[in-house]
Amino acid sequence: MSGFFGVASKEDCVLELFYGVDYHSHLGTRRGGMAVYGEHGFDRAIHNIENTPFRTKFDGDVGSMKGNMGIGCISDYEPQPLLFSSRIGSFALTFVGKINNYDELLQRMYDTTKVHFQEMTNGTVNVTELIAALICEKDNFVEGIQYVQELIDGSMTLLLMTKDGIYAARDKMGRTPVEIGHKEGSYCLSFESHAYINLGYEDYKELGPGEIVFVTADGVKTLVEPGKKMKICSFLWVYYGYPTASYEGVNVEEMRYRCGSMLAKRDGDSVHPDIVAGVPDSGIAHAIGYANESGTPYARPFIKYTPTWPRSFMPTNQNQRNLIAKMKLIPVRALIKDKKLLLIDDSIVRGTQLRETTEFLYRSGAKEVHVRPACPPIMYGCKYLNFSRSKSEMELIARQVIEKREGPNCPQEILDEYADPRTEKYEQMVQDICKMQNFTTLRYHRLDDLLESIGIDPCNVCTYCFNGKE
Repeated sequence: MSGFFGVASKEDCVLELFYGVDYHSHLGTRRGGMAVYGEHGFDRAIHNIENTPFRTKFDGDVGSMKGNMGIGCISDYEPQPLLFSSRIGSFALTFVGKINNYDELLQRMYDTTKVHFQEMTNGTVNVTELIAALICEKDNFVEGIQYVQELIDGSMTLLLMTKDGIYAARDKMGRTPVEIGHKEGSYCLSFESHAYINLGYEDYKELGPGEIVFVTADGVKTLVEPGKKMKICSFLWVYYGYPTASYEGVNVEEMRYRCGSMLAKRDGDSVHPDIVAGVPDSGIAHAIGYANESGTPYARPFIKYTPTWPRSFMPTNQNQRNLIAKMKLIPVRALIKDKKLLLIDDSIVRGTQLRETTEFLYRSGAKEVHVRPACPPIMYGCKYLNFSRSKSEMELIARQVIEKREGPNCPQEILDEYADPRTEKYEQMVQDICKMQNFTTLRYHRLDDLLESIGIDPCNVCTYCFNGKE
């Protein structure tokens, strides 16, 4: 995943840009970048942040960079933002999204133009540079942005800064957000709404799907009106979003409380745990919601060691991910021994991490471990965001179980049955996963309950990873 932040101000904005970008550090751990424009033109800094936090790496840049406009990002993939000089003007660019037809678009550029690319990431052309080249095929930035939005298969939300102001464009289907804040003499643009609160900004507006605006210190001008269709990612609430963030007016923390409450209602009197716990960090609010609804005490039988361990799915090496998942959680044996635990995690993707968590709970003396994922079984790899590093849908534990039952190349109509919580096949799949993971019981959050937990029109929420419907 990635996150971005931008500022257009009548004063020097570098310090605000620095803190605004830093507030997106939960969305990535590999690279950070800032670009500014001021009286001396464009300036940019990009650093690797895999082993050192954003604030530490960019502390020196804050003192040397000057500008009244700036954009920056936290990224798990391409170094961003990049600077470009073109026939339609000089600009800096950063984006969030996923380009599935990257190879096709790159070959198209080679076949139809004499373009060459300079920025390389892991031996391939930086996707940000490819997007910039496509934008520059048109006669102005707005036409160029719309052109790329039509060309890409996937999603793209971006900030593009020129010497005159900042263009912000939300993904055509609104899969990822753009929030705008305002205070006297300044506007900011942010992926996460909470990033500007402590900087003194108030909510100004949230861009609609496909909307393009131009932002200066004096105001916000809508250049392309928002579309009517939206498919915002449901996982923003379940997992990615910071608790203080809101999307489409729905706060992440509140949504997770509702989610946990609905899980408790589905359980009723079927289980009788001694305590309810959430897998840190994103499972905690779900667990609080469950505890509040059920009346079962909430406790923390294991603690995440936050000073050094990063989020566990970020490293590219699976063995490293597994090691981090094991090392970062420290059990509180006094809260585990001889206890019946009900454990809530945001999701089960491959199952490796949660199985190891369950095993150390048993080793620490737990009598029972009941598991309640805060979303339905993940059946499909995300086509629109870099949700996980799974290279194949067959890495998903749900699909592994289905393949064992049905054989390879399972027909779509059978997959649809497994995705429906009302069917016998769904129940069989859940029981198989429960046995594989050595849980006492397993119950997933139902898709209809998830949508009710979010609380906006279900037609506006993307649930592709759960049911394969676009």
